[in-house]
Amino acid sequence: MDEVAGAIADPVRREILVMLHADRLSAGEIAARFDISRPAVSRHLRVLRESGLVRDELVGRQRFYALDPGPLDGLARWLAQFARPASWEHRLDALETEVYRTRRDRRADRREESE
Repeated sequence: MDEVAGAIADPVRREILVMLHADRLSAGEIAARFDISRPAVSRHLRVLRESGLVRDELVGRQRFYALDPGPLDGLARWLAQFARPASWEHRLDALETEVYRTRRDRRADRREESE
């Protein structure tokens, strides 16, 4: 998890992950989208590959990169413990409680009427 967290700590690497979320790209296509040198992009790709977030495939003379989101699962589970439920989740919980209460009250009313 520490290696994944370190890999996504850099904004360039996060942007590469976003780009690869949509499609696999060659190293040249990735580098063309940044105002940094190709060797710098290559180093970022190496960090992402070593963390397991990106896999590469050699096709002819081109190397293509694709996202592998699996390693993010552990980090996401760890981060989830700090997340507050969204306000809509509270509202849905309240609605569910009200639905159950209404059903219970209706059943009780029917029992009283039949007695």
